[in-house]
Amino acid sequence: MFMLANEETYTDGQVIFRENSPGDWVYIILSGNVEIFRTIGDKKFLLSSLKAGDVFGEMAFIGNTKRTASAVAVGDTVIAAIDRDTLDREFNKLSSDFRFILKTLVSRFTNMNGRVSELSSREEQRIKKTLSLSYKDHDSFVNAYTHNIGKGGLFIKTANPLPEGESFILKLNLPGVEETLKINCVVAWVNRDDSQADTPAGMGLKFVDMNVNERKLLDHYIGSILAK
Repeated sequence: MFMLANEETYTDGQVIFRENSPGDWVYIILSGNVEIFRTIGDKKFLLSSLKAGDVFGEMAFIGNTKRTASAVAVGDTVIAAIDRDTLDREFNKLSSDFRFILKTLVSRFTNMNGRVSELSSREEQRIKKTLSLSYKDHDSFVNAYTHNIGKGGLFIKTANPLPEGESFILKLNLPGVEETLKINCVVAWVNRDDSQADTPAGMGLKFVDMNVNERKLLDHYIGSILAK
């Protein structure tokens, strides 16, 4: 398969792919090193350090999702990049049962990875308040509630979470605030297993962008609750 790959060269610190970009390529490190990391807020969290012979980028391909992390070269690095058409031909040679097993494993690992990153980066305090909100799912808005919110994101309990990495606009209503906040969010992690009460099925959202006034309103609300 390496004969079908394109050879690419990267210098130290050069980005190979970014979080939330399409997962249309899988990479093999021929020489050098690569770091896989996630960015939450303004902080970078290292997930893995890879060396020659290691493969990366496979989870987004198998799971048919956007990238859940970024990759950057450490030192001069040469990689072999295999495109989606080639990967699809090879992947489809596997039995449907084995493809299902691989997709299940990738989904489970991706969810666990996202939750660990989100929890380890959660430096701000969370508040346990019920707030009404809505978000767009396909062509319609879904009304929901959150019972867990911080300055960097919130959790929505739902049996039908959106795919990890999906971006959308969240409409959030704060008590005592007439204006509905419209916040650009991304699904940071998903839990589809509702068997444990302390980790219900749902999705963890990361706030990506909001205007200055909405940021002030949210910070003031959370700060006022924490001060009590």
